[in-house]
Amino acid sequence: MSSINNLVVEAQVLEALRTCYDPEIPVNIYELGLVYEVNVDDEGVVSIKMTLTSPHCPAVQSLPAEIENKVRAVSGVSDVKLDLVWEPPWDPSKMSEAARLQLGMM
Repeated sequence: MSSINNLVVEAQVLEALRTCYDPEIPVNIYELGLVYEVNVDDEGVVSIKMTLTSPHCPAVQSLPAEIENKVRAVSGVSDVKLDLVWEPPWDPSKMSEAARLQLGMM
């Protein structure tokens, strides 16, 4: 895949991530700042480094599978490697301005 194709796939992956929501917060995981890194390699393998709002988040069982399924459905994606990390820990400062506005935190 060319680097332009990688960028197109990455943009589509980010759109897919914006359709995944933390069940306790009505904001998508991307705007919440839970996604730390997204990379697409030349073979179409998408590597995602992300966290959850807390290790005790009730979505710890369901959300990673939902993310993998939605990203795998993106055209050009051959595989998904999801790395769920706890460092650095998530905090509200990682949210986008749009997410803070939506939650009335501005």
